Amino acid sequence: MKTAFNPRRFAVLGAMLIAAMLWSSFPARSAVFNPETFTLNNGMRVVVVPNHRVPVVTHMVWYRVGAMDESPGRSGIAHLLEHLMFKGTKTRESGEFSRLVARNGGRENAFTSSDYTGYFQTVAKDRLALMMELEVDRMRNLVVNAEQVEPERLVVLEERRQRVDNRPQSILAEHIDAALFLNHPYQRPIIGWEHEIRGLTPDDIAAFYRRWYAPNNAILVVAGDVTAAEVRPLAEKFYGVIPAEALPPRVTATEPPQRAARRIALRDARVRQPSISRSYLALSYMFGDTEHAYALQVLAEALGGTATTRLYRQLVVEQGLAISAGAWYGAMARGPSRFVVYASPRPGVSMAALETAIDTILDNIVEDGLTQDEVDRATARMRASAVYARDSLRTGARILGEALVVGLSVEDVESWPGRISAVTVDDVAAAARHVFDLDRSVTAELLTEPADEATGGGRAPAQ
Repeated sequence: MKTAFNPRRFAVLGAMLIAAMLWSSFPARSAVFNPETFTLNNGMRVVVVPNHRVPVVTHMVWYRVGAMDESPGRSGIAHLLEHLMFKGTKTRESGEFSRLVARNGGRENAFTSSDYTGYFQTVAKDRLALMMELEVDRMRNLVVNAEQVEPERLVVLEERRQRVDNRPQSILAEHIDAALFLNHPYQRPIIGWEHEIRGLTPDDIAAFYRRWYAPNNAILVVAGDVTAAEVRPLAEKFYGVIPAEALPPRVTATEPPQRAARRIALRDARVRQPSISRSYLALSYMFGDTEHAYALQVLAEALGGTATTRLYRQLVVEQGLAISAGAWYGAMARGPSRFVVYASPRPGVSMAALETAIDTILDNIVEDGLTQDEVDRATARMRASAVYARDSLRTGARILGEALVVGLSVEDVESWPGRISAVTVDDVAAAARHVFDLDRSVTAELLTEPADEATGGGRAPAQ
């Protein structure tokens, strides 16, 4: 969860605003990364993001499959398969993939989300062909048997204990998801429920691998000191020879009407700083009333993007009720998203008082909207972020890969600064009225144990 105040971000804010003003003075330059794209005969999409500052490339393969594609009772299978992709294949022994990357001076990693799974390596330009050769091998030849699965299952269970079970914030986050989504697979944790991880069989995992790991279900993104003319022959040589596969239907779960506000509270002796959050069920780029997506991004930035925005300024600086506060919204999803506001009370301030103050701020926005100055400042910061995104070798690959894998286009990414600039005060007001509905929300409190009078109890949802 994003913190309310990032000192490093605040320190460079002036430079970012200057960059944003420079950006706005050249309206014709609406593109961000200027990628080159083509599609192989087997249906695999290829995106090349030239960045010639250093002779290095990032090679990423994104699969259009994630935790939301798991069958009921099989949570965690996408993430466990991600781990197994670093084990053995029919042609290479377990761990050889990572050893070869390291031996050639590269760095690698992978990630699983609800919507997708991705793998990447960053290497010298002249090692790109080797990375493709290695990635193609594990796309088609992965060995999935008990000998490979059982040790990695223990690794995943330990990861769950460290990242979830030993962190009250993560435990609460799982309960928020389970309460916010009544029907959608997003209600399940990406890492999986412990008892279901334990029940996954090698046959389950192998079937999932065969079903989804195909070139026509993948997107290749190469960013760095390359051009499409250089990447195309390599992609055709390695990836292009793999035949396309018949893919099963995608999950198309929707949410039923939500008619009741939900509240949850977690009390834990390990909590050092209590907090309160409210998560509203929201649309995304690909789900629901998508016309509000850009306005919600501006609203989140204007509400909680920096220490000068409304939530932090009013709750922390002016009223002295909180030590931190912020807002978050993510539009990049295949399914529904959420809009989140959060704060941590100062010592001696009750959760009820802090929640009342948050409600007042949100009610004022629904009633009166944001000011023109708030919208202008938010959009300037967001356009500046697009300018700075060009500097990173991996950022362009990550943003374009994620966008394409959830169903957006390259044009959607390249036109983002212009679409953000076009958001008006009225657009933000309409988006706020659309999303701030208590009946489609979960209010969550993270409390110390035992709860004391200052922070315990909470209150009934505002009517």
